[in-house]
Amino acid sequence: MEINNPRLRTVIDWKGTPVDKNGRFINLYSPDPPTGLLTVLKWKLQTSPFREEKKAEIWQPEIATDTSWLHTADDILVFLGHSTFYIRIGGVSLLTDPVFGDILLVKRKTPFPVDPSLLHPDYVLLSHDHRDHLDKKSLKLLAGNNPSARYLTGLNMGPIVHRFTGSDHIEMAGWYQQFSTNDIKITFVPSRHWAKRGFSDDNKRLWGGFVIEAGNKRILFGGDSGYDEHYKAFGQIFGGFDYVLLGIGAYQPAWFMSPNHQSPDEALQAFEDLHAAQLVPMHYGTFDLADEPLGMPLRDLLKTATQKGIADKVKVLTLGKPLKIGSI
Repeated sequence: MEINNPRLRTVIDWKGTPVDKNGRFINLYSPDPPTGLLTVLKWKLQTSPFREEKKAEIWQPEIATDTSWLHTADDILVFLGHSTFYIRIGGVSLLTDPVFGDILLVKRKTPFPVDPSLLHPDYVLLSHDHRDHLDKKSLKLLAGNNPSARYLTGLNMGPIVHRFTGSDHIEMAGWYQQFSTNDIKITFVPSRHWAKRGFSDDNKRLWGGFVIEAGNKRILFGGDSGYDEHYKAFGQIFGGFDYVLLGIGAYQPAWFMSPNHQSPDEALQAFEDLHAAQLVPMHYGTFDLADEPLGMPLRDLLKTATQKGIADKVKVLTLGKPLKIGSI
């Protein structure tokens, strides 16, 4: 198993992405094994304390219909649901973890806010191989409309991305490696998560997030992650962020979800660790992946942020509505 891409620059001095004795990737600070079937069954068979609240919830987030932002030159962030963002920065357009519809066995709870055929990214950033982040149908559609798009992802992800897209414009990186982009700096960084697509491919593909830098702006797309020490490391290595895009959903029950998905409170702690100016929440309200109601992550986030006196630092984006970004 490769622990880095020898063709790419590594931005810190270290030995490379860690692997276990079987050559499978492990987390940097908390090398948790993949969740076993018995643990999943334990979760599914227990009674959720949020069952009645979830049944009663009416979840109807606002969706913007104006797509004129597709034709501007502004630096923008556009939340498209779950972990999909359209980002334009330094004249370059990026799309993160594109998922346009339903995924295997899970229906989308909010519609994708724009016609996917209108999206023409220069780069597609793929954080890991889970089906709510790496979707075959979405990537096939995207590749058909954008044959020159480049796909940036983690080690050993290339074969599956090529199979879904037919593209040869795929570059894989280890943690703390910078992709070979001339017009923008994009670095693959650790997250606390795992990888699995089939029955026996646990942790054979690398997961992570992306640090995006252009001009005087720096953005973190955190990917899927439990809370861990990597956030403090990023704050020290990169020297702070203008915007951090962090997951806040799929965190209940905590005993089961916390190694993989941080809670809203932990996302706020990560925000502080990162020395960031603005927190943009993601990974909530689109797919029902855990016990909590779809709107609970955002409610919990805003409640704690208000208690901490930092509610003005949280940018909750309307689906499909652009946020003009600047250096803060």
